[in-house]
Parts: sequence; C-alpha cells; structure tokens
Amino acid sequence: MRPCPTFLLVLLRWVRLRMCARRWRYSNGNNSRLPLCVRQRWAYLRLMVNSLYYNSLTNSDVVMDSLMEPIFWMVDLLTRWFGAVFVCLVVILTSSILLIAYVGLLPLILNTYSPPWIVWHIGYGHWNLVMIVFHYYKATKTAPGYPPTVKNDIPFVSVCKKCIIPKPARTHHCGICNTCILKMDHHCPWLNNCVGHFNQRYFFCFCLSMTLGCVYCSISGRNLFLDAYSAIERFKHMDLDKSGVPVTGMGQLIGILPPGQSTYQTPPPPYTFRDKMFHKSIIYMWVLTSTVAVALGGLTIWHAVLISRGETSIERHINNKEAERMAKHGKVYKNPFNYGRLNNWKVFFGVEKRSHWLTRVLLPSGHAPYGNGLTWDIYPIRKDMISV
Repeated sequence: MRPCPTFLLVLLRWVRLRMCARRWRYSNGNNSRLPLCVRQRWAYLRLMVNSLYYNSLTNSDVVMDSLMEPIFWMVDLLTRWFGAVFVCLVVILTSSILLIAYVGLLPLILNTYSPPWIVWHIGYGHWNLVMIVFHYYKATKTAPGYPPTVKNDIPFVSVCKKCIIPKPARTHHCGICNTCILKMDHHCPWLNNCVGHFNQRYFFCFCLSMTLGCVYCSISGRNLFLDAYSAIERFKHMDLDKSGVPVTGMGQLIGILPPGQSTYQTPPPPYTFRDKMFHKSIIYMWVLTSTVAVALGGLTIWHAVLISRGETSIERHINNKEAERMAKHGKVYKNPFNYGRLNNWKVFFGVEKRSHWLTRVLLPSGHAPYGNGLTWDIYPIRKDMISV
C-alpha cells in the first residue's frame, strides 16, 4: 500500500519544524522563545483549527441555539402538522359557548331581565361576536407578507441563510412556514399562520375582542355559576341520600306490597336531566371563559405594550441585546421604528382622522396597513396626526 501524499507532506512539514526549532535551540541555548518561522507556522495551524468551529460571532447564544436545533426542528414540524387541529379547536370551543348562550342563557335573559339590560346584553354580545369572527377569519386568511424573490432595488439589511434572498428591515425567517415574513412577530399555531405586517392588526384585534368577550361572560355569569355549582352539589347529595318510604312487615301481610318487592319505595328525583345539563353547561362556560380571559388577557396586554413601543416580539429581544451592547460603550440605543406612544397606535390601526377611531377601530375594517413592509420611511407622521 502506497502512503498518502497528503500525509507525507504533513509529516515533512512537521519534521522541518522540529529541525528548525532544534537548530535554533542549539545555537542560542535559550528555549524561552521560538524562532519567527516556528511561531508563524504555529499561529497558522491554530488559525486553521479554530476556523473549523469558531468565528467572531460565536457566543453562548449561538452555541445554545445549535444544541437546541433538533428540538426546534421537532416543534416546528409538529406545529406545522397540528395547525389545522388548533384552528378547529378554536372554532369548536367558541361554537360551544355560543350554543350555551343562545339555547340556555338568551331565553333566561328575555324572561327575567329588564328591557335596558336586555338591550345591553344583546347589543354588546353581538358586537363582540362580530368582532371576534371577523378578525379571526382575516387573521387566518390574510398573508402576513413576504419579501420579493426576484432582483429589485429595495434596500435590505442582510441575506437569509435559508431562503438565500435579501431580507429588508424587520424581516425574519419562519421555520414553520419555511419562508421569510415581513415585520414578523411570531408564528401563531391557533391561527395556523404567521403574524406579520399585513395581519398583525387582525391578530391583535382578535385577541382583544376574545378577551373582552371572555371577561364579559365571566363577570355576567358569575352568579349563574355559583347557583349552578350549588345546584349540582345539591343534586349529588340527593342522589346519595335517596331513601324510600318504609313499609312495615304488616304491610306485606295485608297485601300492600306483593311478595318479592322491596320494602322501600323510591320517589322520582326532584330535578330533570335538562336541569342537570343546564347547570353543567353554565359551569363549563364560566370555567372556560375565565381561563381564556386570564391567559389571553396576559398575551393581549403584552402585545399592547409592544405596540406602544413600536416593536414586535422578535424585535423586543433584539433591541434588548442591542441596548446592552451599546450600554457597555456608554451609548443609548433608540428604536428607529418608535414614533411615540400615541403615533404608534395610530400607525398600527391606520388612524388618519377622528372618524377612523370608529370606522377602523371600533368597527370591523379590512383596510391595509401603512406601507408595503419593505421600507419604513414612508409613514405619514405629521403634525396633524398628533391632534387626532
């Protein structure tokens, strides 16, 4: 077997380095410092080894992301597969609450409440329902926005290492959708869609409307829940304490009971199956709406804070890192997309005049957001917007 030429070349270089170092040590008698040729070649070898696993951008976050990559891949795969299941779950749970409201609660409201309260419950409940259905449909069906894949003159800040296309500012890659998203906030499994530039308003309005609806059901149904819970407990005690009417042994002798029949007569229950199901439905509705109100309410508040600051969930993490980095150099980081708290909300909702607070915020509206999501220097932040 002939030796590999590459191996012989490396061996010859190693022997040459050893001979060079030995000659220098014998000539000077001092081993405290290697000759220049040895130090240069040693530094070159170290550089080649380090280039295999290290670069100037490597830090603890990069290492942890690399180690967690298989887990991220598995989560992305499962989320992609179960996205439709989550959407169906939202529709089923919401429909169950509506069924209880229309079949069980609406007749109760019409028979017991005063006319002003009837108008309030019917008016607010249906407005809230329209807002929930409209914004959820638009959030799931509206594309979040994608950067162009053809050559263009749009400025970009980096190149996506997975899509291999230029990424404009505020654009990030979604591993679940397997594409880049304009002004990406996050991928929502309950929408089976990414939240980006063109559907972020629909997503936030859906979260806000659903939270308000759940809080409304939880507060208005509190007394009904307490009554239903007490009734269920009372039914349980009745089932456990069922005792028939005792009949003495003389009764059998005089023919009151036929032979073989029990000496206890069980009366019919004081409640019907419909009563029991109604109370259980009230408990189910109150527990579900209260839980969703707490969980979704926290998410809604968090996104409201982000909107007030002019940033997305991803940008929140990036801005914190950038602020810490600049603080070490004695500088202060300023978010370039923060136009002020009030203007941020106006830009987010697309409010340009006073009537838009009604037509674009309090009522369903399908208007497009400002800009195209590719450039961010076109927002009409003018003096006349401040007074709106």
